[in-house]
Amino acid sequence: MTYVFQFGIVFDHIDRMLLGAWLTIRLSAMALVLGLMVAVICAYLRTAGPRPVRWLIAAYVELFRNTPFLVQLYIVFFALPQAGIRFDANEAALAAMVVNFGAYATEIVRAGVQSVPVGQIETGLALGLKRLHIYRLIVLFPAIKAVFPALASQFILLLLGSSVVSAISANELTAISNTLQSTTFRAFEVYIVATLMYLGIAVAFRGLFAVAYWFVFVRGRE
Repeated sequence: MTYVFQFGIVFDHIDRMLLGAWLTIRLSAMALVLGLMVAVICAYLRTAGPRPVRWLIAAYVELFRNTPFLVQLYIVFFALPQAGIRFDANEAALAAMVVNFGAYATEIVRAGVQSVPVGQIETGLALGLKRLHIYRLIVLFPAIKAVFPALASQFILLLLGSSVVSAISANELTAISNTLQSTTFRAFEVYIVATLMYLGIAVAFRGLFAVAYWFVFVRGRE
């Protein structure tokens, strides 16, 4: 059977797909910033906090790294309202993405912290700096530099995994694509265009990360 591609139908609705792609970008970028803040704090508490706090952070990391993101999303969107905590679809998507990315990034940042030579930390202690100041002024920058590629790769996984939030009707790229294919019946065309858009977004972010690495860690230290 010969299939005739008709991309014109998809391009008639390209504005809707671009809006969906923009939401994907915004959700992912916000989740990156907020999740990285969570990771930096949790990595510090996991390495220098009291033992009960370290256990709590470890439990958080293991829970969110070893359960499906879709289940976490459903808990935020469907279960939390029963406890009086309500989110709309986009807010629930962002909250789930932040805690999920934060769990993975916590272990990545912690690995970077552990890669910092002990002598630098001992020097800070000898100078009378508190552990929080040592973490912020001495440890954090080289730790982030060491794990920057891993963080960038984890973000790309987060970006591509954001397609799951279409399950709660967040109007990102995959949700818009599903709606279009159900009304136009041109599944091949719709999903090929969506795939190319995801590819373009991911490549663009990788380029941005490469530029950011050069400006912050290479040029900034020359």
